[in-house]
Amino acid sequence: MTYSNLDLTISRQIARIVINRPEVYNAVSLETAKELCDVANRLGGDRSVRVIMLTGAGDKAFSAGGDVATFAQDPETVGLLLKEITGYLHMAIARLAWGNAPVLGVVNGVAAGGGLSLVAACDLVIAADSATFTSAFTKIGLVPDGSVSYFLPRIIGIRRAAELFICNRVLTAAEALDWGLVNRVVPRADLATAAEAWALDLASGPTQAYGGIKRLLLHSLTESLESQMEHETREIVSMAIGSDGREGVRAFVEKRKPRFAGQ
Repeated sequence: MTYSNLDLTISRQIARIVINRPEVYNAVSLETAKELCDVANRLGGDRSVRVIMLTGAGDKAFSAGGDVATFAQDPETVGLLLKEITGYLHMAIARLAWGNAPVLGVVNGVAAGGGLSLVAACDLVIAADSATFTSAFTKIGLVPDGSVSYFLPRIIGIRRAAELFICNRVLTAAEALDWGLVNRVVPRADLATAAEAWALDLASGPTQAYGGIKRLLLHSLTESLESQMEHETREIVSMAIGSDGREGVRAFVEKRKPRFAGQ
C-alpha cells in the first residue's frame, strides 16, 4: 500500500517509516495520523518485522508536531479536528508500544510538540548531534498530547518533564542524552549508517523477548510489587517454552552464539 504522507519500506526484517512532509517540517496532519495508524496496525500483524525505524524526511526535522496551520483554518471545528488527529495518533502509538518489535527513533533534526511525543514513545532513540528537542505546546496555548505526558515523566522524571512542558526549554542532542531522552548521539553524517547498524543488530535478536520487556516496562510503574512479579513470571515462562528461549538456553549450554528466529 502507498501513502501520501509517509514512506514505508520493509527489508531485512526491518520496517522503515519516514514521515515525508519536509516542506512543513514533517508536521502531523489528520491524514498523516491516519496513515501512521494504518501502518501501526499493519506492522502489528506482520511477524516477519522484527524492528521498526521511525524518522522524518530531509535534514531539518524529525517532526515539528501537529500541523498547526490546519488548526487555524476553522476555529469552530478545531476541537473535532483534534479529536480525530489524536484518536488516530494515539491508536498508532498504542499499537507500536504493545507490539513485539522494538521501535527505534532516528532523530535527524527538530523534534517539537508531537514530534517530541513520538520520540518519547519510541523504545530506543538515536539522534544526530544537530538534533533539538522541545515541547512547544504552551507556546500556542495548548497542552501535551501524543502520549508524551505518559512516557516523558517516566523517562526523565516529573521535574524535568514539567520544565520542558511549561518553560518550553530547547534541549540540544547532548542535553537530551544527558537527560536520558535519547540513547545515543552521533555526528549528523553518520546517523543513517549508525541507525541501520543498530536496527540490524536488533533484528537478529529474540523479538518475542523484546516484546515481553516492552510489556513489563509499560506495567512497571502502575502495578504493585506482587502483581509486577506475577507479570515477570508469566513473561519468562512464555519465553522459556518458545523457540527463541529454547535456542538461547541451548546456545548458552553449548557455548555458542544463539541464532534467534524471532519466534
